[in-house]
Parts: sequence; structure tokens; C-alpha cells
Amino acid sequence: MTFRELLDTPFALIQADIARLAGFGAVTLLAAELIVVGVTAAVSGLTDGSDSGTAWAVGVSTLCCAWLVRFLLRGVTVAVGLARTGATPIGLQTALARLGAHAAPLLIFQLLFTLVGVGVLGFGSLLIISFPAALVWLGWLRAKRFVAVPVLFAEGGSHRFAVARAKLLAAGMEWPTTGLWLYQRMLFGLLLAPLLGVVIFVSDVTGTHRWPFIVLLTSAVLLIVAFCEIVEAASRVVCYINLRCRREGFDIAVPATAQTGVRR
Repeated sequence: MTFRELLDTPFALIQADIARLAGFGAVTLLAAELIVVGVTAAVSGLTDGSDSGTAWAVGVSTLCCAWLVRFLLRGVTVAVGLARTGATPIGLQTALARLGAHAAPLLIFQLLFTLVGVGVLGFGSLLIISFPAALVWLGWLRAKRFVAVPVLFAEGGSHRFAVARAKLLAAGMEWPTTGLWLYQRMLFGLLLAPLLGVVIFVSDVTGTHRWPFIVLLTSAVLLIVAFCEIVEAASRVVCYINLRCRREGFDIAVPATAQTGVRR
């Protein structure tokens, strides 16, 4: 696939199962928002409405819920996307069952994914001039393991096997995948600006009352996280199929007679 096809095809993959993914995403977002509001209200009550306590509660609970939203949507989107590419579409129940079957290695991947991201960006942000280089470095690290989740769902195995297999498939294609990852970050940033602008505009019109503003802001953040994760997970599936086709001829149909050795 060309670079442009790698950018466009994930949206076509999402469109094929838009009802399932949007429905599950909406339920996940609603549950996450209820948790954020509940935790924030509890902490606010314990701290007598302290601004600092409420701010910390909002920040920490939103980050934790965003992490969980990414975990769930990543697993479901990859399961649904792989089934779609195999011409055997599945429902949410089957996708959740497959997520449960691979939950442990996926959780390990997600934890290491987060730690590496925080570590690299934290180190790179020490100096302003080093942040772009750190972002490119992070993209390169992400590219080496970009198809690890599809490997888990399509081929099974442990987290170590999935990462090793992903590195093997990505060998020689790290920089094009890095470019794809960086370009997607730029697109997500362009989407982030207008949505946050809408939040600020609505808060100016309705007034900056604490709870409506908290709900509006956290909902916008979680919505952005959910959308970006669905697109990225679909991109992982597309890249996995593309790399297998490039390296292993995955798209070449082998006649049954060639497989069995039977002559007619």
C-alpha cells in the first residue's frame, strides 16, 4: 500500500462496522464519564469543595478512565477489524470474548506502551529543543511494535511473541510507519483544537459554573481519546495486513491442488 492508502484505508475499515464501533464507544464513554463525575464529586465532598482537590480528582480520574477507554476500544476495534478483513464480520459479543481471551498480554502491552510514552516524552520535554527529536524517537519505537496487537488477536501467543513477531514484520518499514504515526498525531491535533474551542465557547455562553464545565471538558477529552484510539487501532490492522502481504505474500491465493499435491 502507498502512504496515502495507509492513511485512508483505516477509515474505510471503520465505516464498514461503524454502528458496532460507535455503539460500543458511546457506552464506554458514558461509563467513563459517570466514573469521572462520581470520583470528582466524592473527592470534592471530602475536601469541602477545595479547588485544588477537585482539580486533582478531575485530572487523575480522567487520565485513568481515558487509559481504560483506550484499552477496551483498542481490543474491540482490532478484533472487529481483523474479522472484517477476513470477510467474516463479527458482533460486539464475539469481539469482547476475543478481547477477554487476550486480555493479559494486551494489558502488558498497554502498560509498557504507556510507560515508554511517558518516559520518552518526559525526558524529551526537559529541553524545548529536544522535544521534537523525542517525538520522532517515540514514533520510531511505536513503529517497531505497531502491529503487535493485531498479531495477538490473529496469531495468538504471549506478549513477548507478539512483540517479536511485530518487529520481524516491521523490519525495514520502521520509518514509513513512523511517518504514518507522526502524521496521524498531527491530524488528531487539528481535530483537538476546534473541539476544545467549542467547549470554551459554550462555557463562555453558559457561564463557567463548576460542574457543567467539568462534565463538558472531561466529555470532550474522552471523546477525542476514543476517536483517536479507534482510528489508530484500525491503522494497526491495516498495517498488519499490509506488512504480511509485503513480507509473506499473505494476499496470494494458493490453489487447493497446490496445497495437497493432488493432480487432476
